[in-house]
Amino acid sequence: MEIYEAYDLTGCAWSAAQLVGCDPKTVQRYVAIRAAGGNPHAGVPRVKVIDAFLAKIEEKVDRSKGKIRADVVHKDLVTMGFSGSERTTRRAVADIKAAWKAGRRRVYRPWVPEPGMWLQWDWGEGPRIGERRTQLFCCWLAWSRFRVVIPAWDQTLGTLTACLDAALRTLGGAPTYLLTDNAKTVTVEHIARIPVRHPQMVELGRHYGCVVATCEPFDPESKGGVEATVKIAKADLVPTHTNLRAGYGSFAELEEACAAWGEHINGRRHRETHRPPVEMLAEERARLHALPAEPFVLALGEERLVRDDRTVRWGDVRYSVPPGHEGSTVWCRVHGEELVIVGRGLGSGLGGHVAASGGRHGRGGLKELWRHALSTPGRPRIVDAHYPEHGGGNGHKAPRPRPQTKAEEAFLAIGPGAEAWLIEAAATGVPRIRAKMARAVELAALLGTARVDEALGLAAIGGRFAEADLASICDHLARHARVGEQARADEIHSAQPGTASWAALRTTTSTTSMTGKGDRS
Repeated sequence: MEIYEAYDLTGCAWSAAQLVGCDPKTVQRYVAIRAAGGNPHAGVPRVKVIDAFLAKIEEKVDRSKGKIRADVVHKDLVTMGFSGSERTTRRAVADIKAAWKAGRRRVYRPWVPEPGMWLQWDWGEGPRIGERRTQLFCCWLAWSRFRVVIPAWDQTLGTLTACLDAALRTLGGAPTYLLTDNAKTVTVEHIARIPVRHPQMVELGRHYGCVVATCEPFDPESKGGVEATVKIAKADLVPTHTNLRAGYGSFAELEEACAAWGEHINGRRHRETHRPPVEMLAEERARLHALPAEPFVLALGEERLVRDDRTVRWGDVRYSVPPGHEGSTVWCRVHGEELVIVGRGLGSGLGGHVAASGGRHGRGGLKELWRHALSTPGRPRIVDAHYPEHGGGNGHKAPRPRPQTKAEEAFLAIGPGAEAWLIEAAATGVPRIRAKMARAVELAALLGTARVDEALGLAAIGGRFAEADLASICDHLARHARVGEQARADEIHSAQPGTASWAALRTTTSTTSMTGKGDRS
């Protein structure tokens, strides 16, 4: 029987002790503990050597905000007369630190976002293209969890303005608040821990109908959504040993990768809402403000008009821009030793050196068209890639045949070989070109345009423009299905007899001279 059961049965400590088989004092002690509402199985704390110093430990932990180390506390306690071991001190310091933190633990209130209310943005270090660093502009629409990542070359105010305009046009509207951290492009300084907003950012917010807000310093929890976006984007887009992603050969490849990443991440089911963010964005657009037709251009620089020669002038120097912007307005600004040219996007497609583009999501958003190294008057900056229709660059422009008569049309209709033949024949001053063109048309009618066109091309390459050359090449093509390598007369295939037989004569002459035979004397 148990002690409590025996005592309740007999009502006597002596009798209960006989039934249980223990000392009556033991029964009395357990009954007294139960009467006081205590736990008889709980151990009674012993008196420790460090009990006299617990108040001093609490004082040090509170003064250091829970940061002080146990070894530092132990040295002070030894000086005060503590004779225990350092292990005892460590246990006491750990217990007091846990109690101190338990009373000062930060409690988070669950944040329930409202549709059309918050857009958070932040920057992340992007991959290197060549030896140049890039930046990833990441934004996150809170309610729909829609994410946008735009690559950029820097974090300047002009680039930030272009990225925000492209992101808002990607979302299809503007929310009430734009939240970020206290970068110099947003907060110029703090006075009494109050952030002083950048005047141009205030103007940007008014332009789009938003309020630019910043989080508390050293408090990333207030914008954890975009912090997670930056972390995921860097893990997927920056080449590392974990994702085995290959490097980027150009900025256009990085932009295409960011656009593909956005389509993938926004099209899959979100863990929190169990819905794809792209579907929720369609609902949230009804709560977003309409965007102005014109972008905010105060921070982009000075306006310039793109001329018909696809250039702008800055400081009496001409700088070229990519195709498709002739007659449109662009904005130019100097960043370091470079001229940054920003313009409106073309809608679809991704051009080279694009730093902030609406891409596949938006139309007409701001994008960085190109960056040129600054130059001086008399030394224009012209990029050959901006003139794809002029493949020769500054060199001689090859003539292009334009038929004026029916005979010329019939000859050029044979194919590209006829065009090459005409260009080469005219350049070398071949006589009777028109008669030979007519002869080629007749051969094309008899033998087929494919064979005659191939023969004309070979004649242009080999420089064979005589009267019978074209017919001879056609006969050769008829006898041989494939045209082999051209046979060139050189010393290996030469029909000229060699001089190897002269070696014997030279040897005989030398022997005669040494023996004296044949000496006239």
